[in-house]
Amino acid sequence: MFGLLRGVYALTEEQVALRNAVRSLLSRRSDPAAVRAAAASGRGYDPDLWSVLCEQIGVAALAVPEEYGGAGAGVPEIRLVLEELGRTLTPSPLLGSAVLAAQALLASGDAEACKRLLPGIADGSRIATVLWTGPAGHWSAEDTACSAEPRGTGGWALHGRAHHVLDGDLADVLLVAARTDTGIGLFEVTPHQPGVHRRHAATMDLTRRLATVRLAGATGRRIGDDARPALRRARDTACAALSGEQVGAASRCLELTVEYAKARVQFDRPIGSFQALKHRMADMYVLVETARSASHAAAQAAEEGDAELLAARAAAAKTYCSEALCRVAAEMIQLHGGIAITWEHDAHLYFKRAHGSAQLFGQPREHAARLGRLLGLDGPARSGGSLG
Repeated sequence: MFGLLRGVYALTEEQVALRNAVRSLLSRRSDPAAVRAAAASGRGYDPDLWSVLCEQIGVAALAVPEEYGGAGAGVPEIRLVLEELGRTLTPSPLLGSAVLAAQALLASGDAEACKRLLPGIADGSRIATVLWTGPAGHWSAEDTACSAEPRGTGGWALHGRAHHVLDGDLADVLLVAARTDTGIGLFEVTPHQPGVHRRHAATMDLTRRLATVRLAGATGRRIGDDARPALRRARDTACAALSGEQVGAASRCLELTVEYAKARVQFDRPIGSFQALKHRMADMYVLVETARSASHAAAQAAEEGDAELLAARAAAAKTYCSEALCRVAAEMIQLHGGIAITWEHDAHLYFKRAHGSAQLFGQPREHAARLGRLLGLDGPARSGGSLG
């Protein structure tokens, strides 16, 4: 019905140049040692590398219109960048700031807020994030962790505790999805004020920085009107972008496994020559390439202006790419043998990223149920959770 995987998604010359530029930079500046050092640092990412990515390549500006200081490209381009970041597991605030928060602002329809906030997000000088979900991490536009009530001075007082906030303890701009007496609204909250309490949250995935943010009467400024359509679009666009990161990580898992299978010798021959292992690596390859197709389709849908098409393709990409990366990462560990379960080997980083990303922006089973509803299907796909 939706043509979820219809078409061949060939890259343009500009997209190839963008991918090559990012890959070249990361090959020099984001090797495994640099990734571990950045993840263990106070900010959770390398600010110097982030500056180069933004100033020399313009990654944060890609999906922001030119009128707001952006490059006027689109989601397919920022998806490509995230695919390269996923290959190396490079920590960065790109997903939370230049995708989720930026798309929420754009979809809000509030031109004044976009003009005021997006230029700093686009040039990378300001990090934005969205406070949305509670500890269960459902990411539903109908269910938010925070609430807002009018304040006599014309502003709003916000209360609640938001979990799984991307770079939330460091962000310069907090966008809060909150319940009001009339529905769901989006609010801008300045982080450095009384009533805002931010705490870095220890996570399984060392390369993804999350935080818990508690609001106790913090003052907020409303952005737009009913925020539910904007939140849905921001979440679906973020799922499309995240799927690119998942494809990049899965692709690198496959590459590392093939390299190891060619070099590891048993019974006087490389283990990659054993037919049983060839079959398993062929299965990994199929998972990677079909996930890439689903990811491309979701990113392209974000450019077509059809909310229903984007919702369906984003749900499909989130479900399939999450499963693909989890399976490929697990196979990498199995085919590497004992070395893959050591702290020194990078396999555990990819495995943890796989399972952490699968939960971000809603669990795969919730997106599968949503896809079932969109397609009008009955059966198992409709059980196991709901995303509004």
